[in-house]
Order: sequence, then structure tokens, then C-alpha cells
Amino acid sequence: MSLVFRADEEPAASRVERLRHAVGDTVAPIDVRPSLDDGEIADRILMKEIGSLRVVAATLSPGSALRTPRLIRRSDPELCKIDLVVRGRLVVEQGGREASLGPGDFAFVDLSRPCGWSNASMSQGVAVMFPRSMLRLPPRDLTRLTALRIPGDEGTGALLSALVRQLPQHVEHQAADGARLGGAVLDLLSVAMAARLGEDVRRVPLEPRQRALLADVYAFIERRLGDPELTPAVIAAAHHISVRYLYKLFEPEGTTVSEWIRRRRLESCRRDLLDPSLAHRPVGAIAARWGLPNAAHFSRLFRDAYDVPPGRYRLERAGPVV
Repeated sequence: MSLVFRADEEPAASRVERLRHAVGDTVAPIDVRPSLDDGEIADRILMKEIGSLRVVAATLSPGSALRTPRLIRRSDPELCKIDLVVRGRLVVEQGGREASLGPGDFAFVDLSRPCGWSNASMSQGVAVMFPRSMLRLPPRDLTRLTALRIPGDEGTGALLSALVRQLPQHVEHQAADGARLGGAVLDLLSVAMAARLGEDVRRVPLEPRQRALLADVYAFIERRLGDPELTPAVIAAAHHISVRYLYKLFEPEGTTVSEWIRRRRLESCRRDLLDPSLAHRPVGAIAARWGLPNAAHFSRLFRDAYDVPPGRYRLERAGPVV
């Protein structure tokens, strides 16, 4: 990992200002407010890129930090992050919720919305940042998952916690290793967050049958994403409901079933285009793998979603051929 900031290497009078710049460069503009005087803080920040992930390991002096609407207007990279505690405690706030995290625990944060952090004593943690579009969950669910404690000692949360704690020590021999590891982290996170959401749904008996059915629909779509014959009619028939009712299920999600299928296919294609181990696979073959066999149609969809054609996107952003 590369050292971004170390308090004892900075002039005492300007440590807090240097710290704010370091946080802005590695995470996003955030108003950092240490509880200690400038000369007493002992923060340290290290950073590395692993595939599509940015990993930040930090030692934090007591204090608080805020991502305010003004800072979001100044810079919104459309990133999300998870904050995992290694030592000490951290409180994460967003959307009217507050998660108190102990060692091993983590919480999800959307950096495009106001949020805050606080710690009463020295703590250590690992933050993992990634584009919001790379999570396999609908936007409505992401909003419901911010600032919820995900325990690091049970279920998928324990697997993800152990993996994230090892990321700062990861030695990346090949770019393909990083791409695969980044994908594994995001896959585990999606599962852990979906499980956490399921717990909340069970506690709140609001239309439980519809929510359970919708979860089954999402899982069905993921399994059949590469099938070009996957349509709303096929999905509805497999779940013994009408197409009209299927679309009604998706209304609260802020999207339609067709839009969700298209988005998930494009996200899967984009991830493959960035994977150095697939650099020799033609763009058309990647698209066909994810249910988009018409190359011209795929190119139009991809350009509409990401502003550049898929071939150019790969050239500009993918790692070297391995």
C-alpha cells in the first residue's frame, strides 16, 4: 500500500488541513473534525487499488467527520463504501440511522448522500470504495441498507469481514488477480447486504409475500442473465404470475423488470471488459455471454449507459493483457 498521510511527518500547525486534503484525495471531500489539537493527532492513511476497488487502511484519532450537501455538490464521484472496524469503535450515520461498529463489524455508506462518522477514541479500520453501479442490488434497497450494522462474526458478513481485513496485505502479482479479487468482494458484499435486508423485512411485516416473491425474481434473473430469451413473460410464467403483476412488483423499486435486466447485463459486460484475463475475448463474445448477441444493439446500449462504445471503454480503462 502507498502511504498517503502520516500525521507525525507533517508540521503540527497544519496537520488537520493536510489530513482533510488526504481524505479528499483518497475518499471524497469530507469535513474532518478531530477532537484533539493539530499537534496531537496521530492519523495515518494508506491506499491501494485492487481491481475496481479502492482500499484505504486508516488509523483515526478521536473526532468526527461529515459529508455535507455542500461537499456533495462540489464533488460527487457516485461512489459507495463500506467501513470496517479493525480496532476500537466507530459510529456511522446516514439516512436517519446510526450504526455503532465494533471490531470486525462493517456498514455500508452512499457517498452521494449526506453522512457522518465519529469515534470517541483511537481506532483502526479499512474502507473499501467502489462505483455504486457495481452492486447487484436495486437502488431502493441500497437506500434502506445505509448505516446498518452488519456483524462481522456470523454468516456471509464474517466471510466478507475476514477478506476485507486482509486486503491491505494483498500482494497483486497480476492485474487479473486484482480484478477477480475485487469481483469476489463485491459479490460477497451483495449477498451480505441482501441477507441484512431480509432480516429487516422479516421484522417489518409489510407485504411479506410480495417482498419474498421479488427476492425470488431477482435470483431467477441472476441465474438466467446470459439467456437472450429471458423476458418479462418468461419470468412471470416461471413464478406463476401475470406480466402485469410482475411490473407492479417492480414499481416501488424505481425501475422496471426490463430495465433491471438490461442494467444487470450491461454491468456484467462492463466488469468483463475490465478484467485483464478476458482481454483476448472479443467484445461481441462478452456481450453474447450476457444475453446480448446483437453486437450493434449492444454497442448502442453500452454507449447510452457509459457514454463511450464498449471497445473504447476497454482500451481506456482495462488493465494490461496478461
